[in-house]
Amino acid sequence: MSLTNPYGDFEITEPQALRALAHPVRLAILDRLQRHGPATATGLSPHVGATPSVVSWHLRHLATFGLVTDWEGASSKRERWWQAAARGFRFTLPDDAEGQAAGRQLRGEMFARSAEAPQQWLLHDEPRLDDEWRGVAGVADTQFVATVDELRQVETAIEELLAPYVRRKGEPAPAGAQVVRMLRYLLPEPGDDDPAAS
Repeated sequence: MSLTNPYGDFEITEPQALRALAHPVRLAILDRLQRHGPATATGLSPHVGATPSVVSWHLRHLATFGLVTDWEGASSKRERWWQAAARGFRFTLPDDAEGQAAGRQLRGEMFARSAEAPQQWLLHDEPRLDDEWRGVAGVADTQFVATVDELRQVETAIEELLAPYVRRKGEPAPAGAQVVRMLRYLLPEPGDDDPAAS
């Protein structure tokens, strides 16, 4: 697994790791550790919808693929503390059929998990923002025409633009800074001459 991308994300390439992460509880565990820092199975349990023993099993499974590791900063050794191996993760669909299926399964779980995020933000977070922050929040649905290479260039440019802000997490932030979540979907549409479009 590599951390060489602009965000320092964990790069998943093995189909087995893709399948392992394509589980709602495991995705919730990893998300919670990435966003809120180290925790025990007991501490994670109420946030991920599973008992501490089930969470512990899922943590060990994630550790098999290097997605989570033991946290050495715990003051008590009575419970095992876990941390995410990186701030985020990413994957590309492998070329083989097994990898393609595993990648689609993980992508589906991720879409399902993030589908309710905007509504939850609107109900719980947006009312607590001041007018200035509320004014810069929003949603965009932009359609454009590009080749595969151009789309890769767009994605690379966005990552390079955001990388300094993503990597800022954990460092002292400037006065007035807040955590911002950006959900981005790249959804190419099949052309009219594509047999899959009919």
